[in-house]
Amino acid sequence: MIKHLQPPGWLPPKGYANGIAARGTQIFVGGQIGWNSQQQFETDDFIAQTGQALRNIVEVLREAGAGPEHMVRMTWYITDRDEYNSRLGELGPVYREAVGRNFPAMTCVQVARLVESRAKVEIEVTAVIPD
Repeated sequence: MIKHLQPPGWLPPKGYANGIAARGTQIFVGGQIGWNSQQQFETDDFIAQTGQALRNIVEVLREAGAGPEHMVRMTWYITDRDEYNSRLGELGPVYREAVGRNFPAMTCVQVARLVESRAKVEIEVTAVIPD
């Protein structure tokens, strides 16, 4: 069971959930960045790296028999908040292409740097396959 938590009277969030209650098998996906399966960056573009990171997440979820619909929490670490905000219009279609219209509880944090120097985004996910 996965239930979105929306307190009465609150405006609905756009692109994320305020909270989710879930019961089942938990899956923890370590931070995924925008490189391919061979740990090589194909681009330095923020949007393209985000798309790759999201596709990487879907692949890891698949290994557990899960999919994007099982995501309950997502944490984004970005290196440039201004670029993130200015490119939201481009980000939405890339997000939906990779994970559909599945919007878990999310947090987005700007960080000074990521461990991989070319990485512009790192995303970690928690998913739950209901009992």
